Amino acid sequence: MARPLFARLQGNSRGCLAFEPFFLIPFSMFSTYATLYMYELGMTELNIGWITTIGLIVQVFSSLLSGYLTDRLGRKRAILYFDLLSWSLATLLWAFSQNLWFFVAAAVINGFQRVPHIAFYCLIVEDTRPADRTYVFTLLQIISVIGGLFAPLGGLLVNHYGMVQGMRIMYVLAFLFMTFQFVGRHLTTRETEAGIKKRLETRELGLKQSMVEYGGAFRELWADSNLLLIFGVYILFNFQATLKTTYLSLYLADYLRLDSGIISLFPAVSSVIMLLTLWLLMPKIPEKSANRSMMAGFGLSALSNVMLVVYPSSSLVWIGFSTILAAVGLMISSPYLEAAVQNAIDDDKRAKVFSMLSVLILLFTAPAGIIGGWAYKLDPRIPLWLVSAAFAVSYLLLHLYRRRSGKN
Repeated sequence: MARPLFARLQGNSRGCLAFEPFFLIPFSMFSTYATLYMYELGMTELNIGWITTIGLIVQVFSSLLSGYLTDRLGRKRAILYFDLLSWSLATLLWAFSQNLWFFVAAAVINGFQRVPHIAFYCLIVEDTRPADRTYVFTLLQIISVIGGLFAPLGGLLVNHYGMVQGMRIMYVLAFLFMTFQFVGRHLTTRETEAGIKKRLETRELGLKQSMVEYGGAFRELWADSNLLLIFGVYILFNFQATLKTTYLSLYLADYLRLDSGIISLFPAVSSVIMLLTLWLLMPKIPEKSANRSMMAGFGLSALSNVMLVVYPSSSLVWIGFSTILAAVGLMISSPYLEAAVQNAIDDDKRAKVFSMLSVLILLFTAPAGIIGGWAYKLDPRIPLWLVSAAFAVSYLLLHLYRRRSGKN
């Protein structure tokens, strides 16, 4: 599968994905310990929940403007400017955080990540044939998986320097690597044809008229029941990811009493399993079975979380088995879901419609931090129950989407 996967990459997707490891490797190192780092510096469960929610609220605001800014600046410049703001500056703030207000400031700045997020998807999708977009997102998933293999390096830093000092080193390294990626990607990609066209149109329209067009895009979105179903699946997928990313490491360390150094091994195990899944299983999945593959992935992901809450054991074998199920589930669902969402959006309206989708995602996921914080305080197992419920509902929505798509 590797040869056709790389051979099908076109235009900007090559330049974008070539530099992606410089973001994903440092991100995988510090994201494993981000919650524990805040906890170590005196943040309570509720503080962490509020910080997460504040960041998501800012992301709602930046999502509202992201389509306009992506069209107005062009895909390339929007990515460069707002990546430097939301990631390079934010990692420096995290590196030197002393109290709650440092984390709040970093959350606000990092909340503008929605602008480069929208622009990035436009850049890699617009000059790629719809039939080949699954390959682009599969390769993006592979790079993310390989980045996860470096998570244990974060564990080594934490073991050697302690949680706080080790995390400060990781954030400084993230600033250096990510900034290199942003500049390198900008120099090796070109503006898309759709991007050039929308930039000229947006200059003539202005912000007010562009916002009026947003209303039209939202009405069109609301009128398409099939589009709403696949978007609903995508929203729930992001909701569970927010909860799991925020509270799984804390659950393992605080509730199951695992050593913080051992926790970093699980992302690496997950990465190896995902690569094996890509090599052994995904070539056997025909394109027409993409929806079934997603449903199977959601089922495995739900089961992996149920295991940890029904039998909350600190056994490495038990947690490792849960990690394996989650890895397989993610690998056989995520690339197909990303491609299905992108193929459902017209290129000419991509920035606006995808930014509307981002707003809907964030409106539903913004409360996730607070809900998770309160839930964790009541019972540390509840956030993982919520993650499992999100996968179960996604399974049902996707089943309905399959039936409707088949009839149409």
